[in-house]
Amino acid sequence: MKRFLLAGVGVLTLAAVAGPAAAADLSRRYEPIVKAPPILAPIYNWTGFYIGVNGGGAWGHSKWDSVGGFDLTGGLVGGTVGYNWQWASPWVLGVEGDIDWSNIGGTSNAPGCPGCTVQNNWLGTARGRAGYAFGGFLPYVTGGLAFGDVKASVPGFAGQTNTQVGWSAGAGAEYALTRNWSAKVEYLHVDLGRFDCGVNCGGTPTDNVDFHGNLVRGGINFRF
Repeated sequence: MKRFLLAGVGVLTLAAVAGPAAAADLSRRYEPIVKAPPILAPIYNWTGFYIGVNGGGAWGHSKWDSVGGFDLTGGLVGGTVGYNWQWASPWVLGVEGDIDWSNIGGTSNAPGCPGCTVQNNWLGTARGRAGYAFGGFLPYVTGGLAFGDVKASVPGFAGQTNTQVGWSAGAGAEYALTRNWSAKVEYLHVDLGRFDCGVNCGGTPTDNVDFHGNLVRGGINFRF
């Protein structure tokens, strides 16, 4: 009987010692896996100065008192400078200016003045921009001043070249390629008003000439 009692006490003692050890071993084997917190990409901010290049094509129209209207076509290329402000909201406000060399022009085939031409050799704008940013994608509207030369020529007459100031308006979209580089495409309507070429273009007593065009341009900007 004593032997059975001693054996039972031994078994209970081993169970008491082995139980916590086994539990500790199980806890070490099956510790819960804790996932690392997700890494969030930084939100793009459009604030800052930028410079760039732009270029594209144009089409438009010129109307003369003595000739009527005729179409204009051509291209342009130049430089851009600007600044954007973006606060905590997605709204982006900015100012932008550009100056381009252009060859926008056309020639009349009208019976009253065959060979009458209009030519624009340089064109600039100074505009405000307002956009709504979707991270690195920025659609925007824009508008402001436009300025450039308008040359009216008539065979057999002196013709006249004026520096004209008018207005421009349009819309576009810009995409951030990297933190410092972005690409854009935009449409602008440009109206340089009109001037009286008069006797220099063979008109008596007046001969008003106007110029308006549509620009589609692409551009690359570097942001500081």
